[in-house]
Amino acid sequence: MKRELVIVIDFGGQYNQLVARRVRECNVYCEIYSYKTDIEKIKSMNPKGIILTGGPNSCYEEGAPTYTKDLFELGIPVLGLCYGAQLMQHILGGKVEKAPVREYGKTEVHVDTTSKLFEEIEEDTVCWMSHFDYISKVAPGFKITGYTKDCPVAVAECPEKKLYAIQFHPEVLHTVRGKEILSNYVINVCGCAGDWKMDSFVENSIKAIREKVGDGKVLCALSGGVDSSVAAVLLAKAIGKQLTCVFVDHGLLRKNEGDEVEAVFGPDGPYDLNFIRVNAQERYYKKLAGVEEPEAKRKIIGEEFIRVFEEEAKKIGAVDYLVQGTIYPDVVESGLGGESAVIKSHHNVGGLPDYVDFKEIIEPLRDLFKDEVRKAGLELGIPEYLVFRQPFPGPGLGIRIIGEVTAEKVKIVQDADAIYREEIAKAGLDKEINQYFAALTNMRSVGVMGDERTYDYAIALRAVKTIDFMTAESAEIPYEVLNKVMNRIINEVKGVNRVMYDLTSKPPGTIEFE
Repeated sequence: MKRELVIVIDFGGQYNQLVARRVRECNVYCEIYSYKTDIEKIKSMNPKGIILTGGPNSCYEEGAPTYTKDLFELGIPVLGLCYGAQLMQHILGGKVEKAPVREYGKTEVHVDTTSKLFEEIEEDTVCWMSHFDYISKVAPGFKITGYTKDCPVAVAECPEKKLYAIQFHPEVLHTVRGKEILSNYVINVCGCAGDWKMDSFVENSIKAIREKVGDGKVLCALSGGVDSSVAAVLLAKAIGKQLTCVFVDHGLLRKNEGDEVEAVFGPDGPYDLNFIRVNAQERYYKKLAGVEEPEAKRKIIGEEFIRVFEEEAKKIGAVDYLVQGTIYPDVVESGLGGESAVIKSHHNVGGLPDYVDFKEIIEPLRDLFKDEVRKAGLELGIPEYLVFRQPFPGPGLGIRIIGEVTAEKVKIVQDADAIYREEIAKAGLDKEINQYFAALTNMRSVGVMGDERTYDYAIALRAVKTIDFMTAESAEIPYEVLNKVMNRIINEVKGVNRVMYDLTSKPPGTIEFE
């Protein structure tokens, strides 16, 4: 059965992944494409609906991102959000101008509940606004179905042509009924059945992997994190002993993590895998010596990762495929899935070296968001404690150490992080905080310990609550817990005399430090 598809056309908006994520919550499959994607390609995918994202530009300025007018004449429902709404109106004959009053933040919007978009939504609903420009005149054939105190056209629609322009962002959690509005669009307007489920994804993936691999040999990059673990078990179910899992311990893992990964996936673990552990700590530390720039560190870690795999592949013999646990946010944040700026390269996407000694790379989770990967893991029968493990970046502690990476700094951050995780678990907070870790800042400051002056490092503690890892808020950890963590780190971890708590949300920050 061919799955239904909704396409997100990205104009550089910061919430592009979030739009796709929200559509998938409606059990409708969704992918992101750049506004530079040719209309013929869009047509060939036969989407049930098209969503235009926000973006930082003014649609009336020369050189601003745009799209062909033909898009609105395909008969496919189109929903424009923020910049996408303004662009739709601009192209179809409306007028967009600099707004006399900029709207930013939570805003009450009055909507017409007879519109298909607002079925079972209150007339006055709180939405998230973020715009400098506004629609001053709607395009011919459109009617206004939503407004705010300062924005005369918060929503405009032409239901006959299934064209909808929304000035606010329904995809962010601050828009109280945003999920329902997007559900109304994909179900009521686009006519989607909403039958994309994880069990069918797993079944289809196993079948596709078997067909692709044939009798070939496959090497899997296993870090022990959620993504690579799910990828490994998916491959093992598909091709059994044709798969060899190589676990590279790059010396940038959490405390005791190498041994924990081996306990689960090694010969004494529950999975019937060919498992090889490579202890490459010293090799990585040498390569990273003197390197401070985050992207340079990521590239080195990514390149060395592949080099180790090539060496292991040669020992094994001819290997046809390399498997990686790349997921959809990795793809988009690396600038490959839409139009947004490269936020950071991921060692298993943008950080790959030019030369890779394999026929092809298989990325079975490339289309999934993190929470979807977890659902796939449960569907595959992976134990819950593994599926709901803390996310951990491919470059590991290399990007939780600001500046140069050394063996001494790795030990500091491992020990501090272990204390933090232990105390969070003791306080019973580990299930309600989605990600938490200690990072080592590059800042040294004066302190006093035992009547003596110290000049040591500051540790930063990070803890966030998030649904999809696209946006996140800092977690409110009780002061007494933070105080206990601080006391233990300063007393037990040599080289630290200060502990800070990072309150930054995402955006504007990222969850990781580099």
